[in-house]
Amino acid sequence: MGDEMDSALIDGLFPSPVSLNTVLDEIPRGVLLVDIRGRIVFMNRALSAMTGYDVSETRGLSCFNIVRSSICSGQCPCIEEDGEALTTASVSIVTRQMQKIPVRISRVSVRNIAEEAVGFLEIVEDLRAQHKTGDEANYGWRPGHLVGVSPQIEKVFSILPMVARADSPVLITGESGTGKDVIAESIHLNSDRARGPFIKVNCAALPETLLDAELFGHQKGAFIGASESKAGRFRLANNGTILLSEVGDLPSGLQSKLLAFLDDNIVYPLGSHQGVDVNVRIVAATLQPLDRLVQQGRFRSDLLFRLSGIRLQLPPLREREGDVRLLLEHILRLVAENFSKTIGGFSEKALGILMDYHYPGNVRELKNIVEYAVSVCRSDTVTEKDLPDYVVEGAGGGDNGSGLMMPVVHPGQNSFGHANGATWEDTEKKMILEALVSARGKKSRAADVLGWGRSTLWRKMKKYGLE
Repeated sequence: MGDEMDSALIDGLFPSPVSLNTVLDEIPRGVLLVDIRGRIVFMNRALSAMTGYDVSETRGLSCFNIVRSSICSGQCPCIEEDGEALTTASVSIVTRQMQKIPVRISRVSVRNIAEEAVGFLEIVEDLRAQHKTGDEANYGWRPGHLVGVSPQIEKVFSILPMVARADSPVLITGESGTGKDVIAESIHLNSDRARGPFIKVNCAALPETLLDAELFGHQKGAFIGASESKAGRFRLANNGTILLSEVGDLPSGLQSKLLAFLDDNIVYPLGSHQGVDVNVRIVAATLQPLDRLVQQGRFRSDLLFRLSGIRLQLPPLREREGDVRLLLEHILRLVAENFSKTIGGFSEKALGILMDYHYPGNVRELKNIVEYAVSVCRSDTVTEKDLPDYVVEGAGGGDNGSGLMMPVVHPGQNSFGHANGATWEDTEKKMILEALVSARGKKSRAADVLGWGRSTLWRKMKKYGLE
């Protein structure tokens, strides 16, 4: 089926045949072709970017397995009983990353020359830019679900509208869990590129060769296992925004390739000498001190300069005065609703413990703690018995509750809390060891404490010889 679509042509309209999938890939909205049984024949790059599924892995699957909308569990409302297609349906779809996205799906029948229905053509329009959250309605412009009223976070909020309207590269720095990805997506959704795709890439998750192909694409046969051509994330993000998460882990070879792209906006897929023009805004995020990496020769100074067209530093939760309680109450409401539970709040003792805790994982960890508490809570109030043990034991202590000391600056230390002469690698290695100790050797829990994925933790353990 895939080979048939790759060779599908539009013939008779132009002096020479034109590739059908090339035309559909250039449409800035999601396009899906399915047969009469609802099996996917073709999905264009825009819909691949929206759903998170690669084009090659969707062919032959049922439509509802990929475009998982809020109405797919019942009878598809896009088809009437007589088999005719309705014009549109406004629904929500769930992406591969389990993110809910409001969309408008327009669907028409595809008929052969005998007027027999052979399939359907669906156009999927992303409506996120047109939807406001409750917080945005109450407080005005707000970056997604990141909530706060402290002076530290309000300073960031105040400049975000201007950042969104600009089209310069953005570098977002801050500790793990401070909301860098949320800020990046909010910049996209409030920019002129909001109707285009928003693509995330974790630069720390893949080795250099695979990351090169993931970012810039590859031609069929470019390397062993490349059974077909792949567009790459930059081309998927065309006319939109790409988020390069953990850009500090980008290998040196790809740093040079990224710098070249920033200069000419041309992508060169692996195995091809033919460049492709791409119009994309780059937002980079990292928890690492890039200035120090430049001094160590591990990050290009010219790339840092280009990525820092606009630079945002997100404050850790411990420095956001008054925001912990606001976040606890806000996230409790959302999580309780998702769990279909009626929970009015926290007991006085539970709230005291949560207010005293240091949250080394910042907002992400706070959210995880609330989700755990709601899942085990059997009454209408979260009590201290519903909180994770490490939170109860760590609240009010000198550490962060997980055995990891907070990076407080003392005389003889630099701005990152490192002893003079110590490196980021020394600090990161210590963080990993302490996380593993606090997690009693369980890598998945240690990764959660650090705010990393398991693959990132395993890669860094291998790097430092800690397997």
